[in-house]
Amino acid sequence: MDKPSTRARLTHVQFVKQAITALKQPPYTGIHTVYSGFNRAFREYFHGDDPVAVCQKLAAEGEIRLFLVRGGAMISLPPEEKKKQNVLKKILEQT
Repeated sequence: MDKPSTRARLTHVQFVKQAITALKQPPYTGIHTVYSGFNRAFREYFHGDDPVAVCQKLAAEGEIRLFLVRGGAMISLPPEEKKKQNVLKKILEQT
């Protein structure tokens, strides 16, 4: 197994998407940022960066979905249909 120091560092978006995939538990499609331990792990990995601000930015960019809930926020990956529509929209804007 590789040592953590020899691996390439993840970007914010990579870390968040991997965390959602790794930590979600069926039947849920996302994770609670506080109860799952995501916020703590994010701060540890990025040496104090603010997970709230990063997740809000990623949600505004359409990379993730974010819903405010009791005790924090739920984050999930956007539905595949939306991603497909965004690709079509980008293609059609060029014409």
